[in-house]
Amino acid sequence: MGAMRQAFRPALLLLLQLACAGRRAADPVILVLGDEVVRRSEFERHLAGLRDRGLEDADDPGVRRNVLDAYLEQRLLVLEARHLGRLSRGAPMEQEQAAAQALLAEAASRVAVADAEVESYFAEHRSEFARPEEITLRQILVPTLNEARDVRRRLARDPRSFENLAQTRSHAPEASEGGLMGRFPRGQLPADLEAAAFDLRPGVPSEPVQSPLGYHVLRVDAHAEARERGLEECRAEIRHALQRAKAEAAEAALIRGLLARAKVNHEAAQSPGRP
Repeated sequence: MGAMRQAFRPALLLLLQLACAGRRAADPVILVLGDEVVRRSEFERHLAGLRDRGLEDADDPGVRRNVLDAYLEQRLLVLEARHLGRLSRGAPMEQEQAAAQALLAEAASRVAVADAEVESYFAEHRSEFARPEEITLRQILVPTLNEARDVRRRLARDPRSFENLAQTRSHAPEASEGGLMGRFPRGQLPADLEAAAFDLRPGVPSEPVQSPLGYHVLRVDAHAEARERGLEECRAEIRHALQRAKAEAAEAALIRGLLARAKVNHEAAQSPGRP
């Protein structure tokens, strides 16, 4: 009997080893960074969570590939945070996300923009900083010409009633905002309204203007003429834009550096498996 047990034990160990090997083959490693690994089952659980939150076409190969790329970038940052001792294994998702964002923020914080860069950018893109002619426009939209004429007569008696009339009479989407459509440079308004709007003096309501939507009574609240802007007026805006661009480049470089150190098995990751 003892001899049988002795003979049986190696066979049992072999079966256990084969079973473990089978499980590993069914759940391959898709990412390695240092001594940290990520398996396909972890990605499948992430994908399942996105499905539960309404991700459409999660099984489409293109969608899966895009999700995988974003997932691997996030996991690289998490694994690096663990390697640096800033995050423990088994930390909740919120802590993982915070640690990943902290690494990105550190990379972004190292960039700087010199005055010479700002000045050079302005010299090369000066025309882009010019202010176009622009108006701030309100409207009251009604379905018939008679209604539009009635609105116009009421405004002639009380020009300050425009916002109230817009709220009570206008059929336009911005009626609840007193008819405020927003700010428009030339070329952005419908052709039916453009000429009439830019010919108005601020504060003076227009005569009824017809369009396929009905009849519009317009009022310009402000009219700014086109003008050039100087370097000093644009300096902070340019610095902010260059800083943001450099920060994004630094974050991308961090990810590229981690990818260079990592091993990624895209083929295994893109083959659907059970979570």
